[in-house]
Amino acid sequence: MKPRQTPSQTVGPFFSPALIRFGNESLVTSRSRGERITIEGLVLDGEAAPVSDAMIELWQANADGRYDHPDDAQEKLIDPEFHGFGRAATDEAGRFHFYTIKPGAVPGPGNLLQAPHISVSIFARGLLKRLATRIYFPGEPLNATDAVLNTVAPGRRSTLVARIENAERPDMLRFDIVLQGENETVFFDV
Repeated sequence: MKPRQTPSQTVGPFFSPALIRFGNESLVTSRSRGERITIEGLVLDGEAAPVSDAMIELWQANADGRYDHPDDAQEKLIDPEFHGFGRAATDEAGRFHFYTIKPGAVPGPGNLLQAPHISVSIFARGLLKRLATRIYFPGEPLNATDAVLNTVAPGRRSTLVARIENAERPDMLRFDIVLQGENETVFFDV
């Protein structure tokens, strides 16, 4: 007898009780090296309504541009106080925040340096699989030559670049994630 195929399931909404732990939104300790930044934003659905039960994960290199992973064999320093992974849930208004550092540049295709960026995964009700995107930094010179960023149509690249909303607080970055519709964030196949 051949087993019956089961229907696909969405990836949520069970994140808060199962996967979210207080403190996972902070990737840094008091001894982590690098320029401290705060990233905050909203997750919005296709009608610009907040998504109150999404989970956001970050994965990034340290300030020297090295990942805390055995496959990263670069001769750059490891920071034992920075592991590069964070996880946060959205609140009832769709808000999330992370405390981290600005990552260094990492090698990309052809061993050319990629612009400093943070890899982001989004999990939310109604999604059959996670969405993947990146956060780039405003005013970063390597943005102009980043191989991944430059695969995106010029008019859509702004959805991947965080914004500084207060010139007196350049360490506070805004990055909203729009799941569909007008101003949809660019997502990548993974």
